[in-house]
Amino acid sequence: MPPGVFFAAIDAAERLQVETLTRTLHLLNAAAFLPRQASIFINFDPSVFIDRSVSEHALRDMRQVLAETGIDPRRIVCEITEKKPPSETALFEFVGVLKASGLRIAVDDFGSDESDIKRIRDIKPDIVKFDAHWISRLMESGAGFALLKEMVAKFEEKGIRTVFEGLEESWQLQLAERSGASMVQGFALALPEIVPANFDLFEPAIAEPAVRPNLNIANGAAELPAVRAQKLSRSFGKRTFP
Repeated sequence: MPPGVFFAAIDAAERLQVETLTRTLHLLNAAAFLPRQASIFINFDPSVFIDRSVSEHALRDMRQVLAETGIDPRRIVCEITEKKPPSETALFEFVGVLKASGLRIAVDDFGSDESDIKRIRDIKPDIVKFDAHWISRLMESGAGFALLKEMVAKFEEKGIRTVFEGLEESWQLQLAERSGASMVQGFALALPEIVPANFDLFEPAIAEPAVRPNLNIANGAAELPAVRAQKLSRSFGKRTFP
């Protein structure tokens, strides 16, 4: 069942509890299967956090799971999704609580309606995740790719790392690397699996000390340039094999 369908079917009164359970499951799986240096991305829907007490309650639950699993809080990246918050004040307070706990912040789906450059300026995240459909459209033309590359460079100048989501083709991985994106995510790297998960694809890079600082695996995301696309070249408008 797609996540959107699943969460839409949950009664509003139970939404916060269910989201807490899904984050707990995610952290338990990460503790069991991910390498200890891998970052762990956790979703937070800002529309749920209507006041500071709700934020603090959710964070308290997560701290308990981190303590039980031994996960370093610095590995956690809290993704603020594109959903509209009840108020800008509530959103800023929520982000402030997360930052005060030493957790990193990511803005999800940059390029979509609610996640725009104003939100980036206001939240000042550590990471920006580019909307998958938006990236795909920009990669289809030379002008679009030039714009994408420019945005990545501007974020890097501000110390903000970038993630390209939803990459499904080898040529997209190549363009992502050429753009300077910090990390990539999508079916081109791996398909979703029922646990126990298999991260053998990344293990050789993790085991190599010279490469280790350049690898960051998080929920199927890998940091470039550790992961290379297949030898498939792509010129704008068509795909060709060398």
